[in-house]
Amino acid sequence: MTSPDRYKLFGVYLSEDVYDSLADFLYEEAGVVEYDTYFETSDSGVPAGDPGAEATDQLVSDLVTAFADRYDEADFDAARRVDDDAFVLAHLAADPRTVTRARERFQAAATIQDADSRTVHTAIVAAHLGDRTDLESP
Repeated sequence: MTSPDRYKLFGVYLSEDVYDSLADFLYEEAGVVEYDTYFETSDSGVPAGDPGAEATDQLVSDLVTAFADRYDEADFDAARRVDDDAFVLAHLAADPRTVTRARERFQAAATIQDADSRTVHTAIVAAHLGDRTDLESP
């Protein structure tokens, strides 16, 4: 697959600890210092070659590939216990086709779990980030 000229932005809702783990990942992988302001939402997307976009594209691509395993590993019960006001919108950049596949999988998981998107995003992204997150912490 060839790299796109621009990455598409899309959002996932994450608990604060999973958001922080994602920010740590982006700092380690791409040197992103201020993740909460890194991606400015725009209709034109993010140009290829942007280090943060490259890192999130790889993260989302890997997540889509391993989605069934991450679904099995996800702690949906812990994610359901997160306070409704404790979710943060995280913007990710990825190839437009990957964004479509990710959205489809998240929606299917939400339907199967009979849960909202915040719960599903948090549980599955936490599972993907592995031991970087602890949904049980306050």
